[in-house]
Amino acid sequence: MNKFIKIFSIVAIVFMGLTAAMNILGGVGTSCAAFFTRDYPPMWNIIREDVQWLYQAFVIITVPLGIVGVWATINLIRRKRNSYRNALILLVLGSIVAGIHMYVSLDILGKAVPANMKFYSNAVTLLIFLIFLLPGIRGKIDFSEPSDDANMRIGGGLAAIVTGIITLTVALWAGPSHMFQGENWVLLLQLPLTLSGVLLILGGIGGLIPDKREKFSRFLASLSSKDEQLI
Repeated sequence: MNKFIKIFSIVAIVFMGLTAAMNILGGVGTSCAAFFTRDYPPMWNIIREDVQWLYQAFVIITVPLGIVGVWATINLIRRKRNSYRNALILLVLGSIVAGIHMYVSLDILGKAVPANMKFYSNAVTLLIFLIFLLPGIRGKIDFSEPSDDANMRIGGGLAAIVTGIITLTVALWAGPSHMFQGENWVLLLQLPLTLSGVLLILGGIGGLIPDKREKFSRFLASLSSKDEQLI
C-alpha cells in the first residue's frame, strides 16, 4: 500500500468518526423540535404543518445511525470483516435521511441549518468512501485486512480528536441557528457536550502516543526497584 492510499484511508476513518458524531449531535439537537415543539415558538410551523411525527422519526432514526456509526468507525480502525461495506451502507442511509430532513426544514422552517451540515457530512464521507471503488484505487486497500499498529493508532486517534473538537464547539457552529430571544439553546447541553469533547480529545491524544502502556509499565517497574533498594 503506497503512502497516498495510507493517508487517504486515515482521512476516511476520520470523516467516518466525524459523521457519526454529527448524526448523534444532530439527532439529539432535533429532539427539542420533535418532542418539545410547543416550548420553542420558532418551531411552531412543525405543528401547523402537522409534521411533528416526521421530526420525531428523524430523531429516532438519526441517533441510532450515529451510534452504529461509532461502531462502524471502530471496526474500520480494527480492520474487522465487512467494515467497509457496513460503513458504506450507513453512509447511504445517513445521506438519505439527512437529505430529507434538510429539504423538509427548508420547506417548513425556511432554513436548512443545521440539518444541512449533517447532510453534507454524510454526503462528503460517502463520496470519500466511493473513491475507494475507482479503478486504480480499488483493491489497493482492504479495511478487513490487518494493518500495522501505527495506522490504526493514527486513524483512531485523529478521529477521536476531530470528533472531540466538533463536540466541544457545538455552541459556536450550531448556536446561531438555535438562538431565541438572545438565548442559545445549545447551552442547555453544555456540560455533557464539554465532558464528552474533553474525554474524546484526551483519548485521541493518548491513542497517538506509541507504546504508552509499555512505558508506563517500565516506569512502575523502576519505582518498585527503587523501593526495594531503599529497603
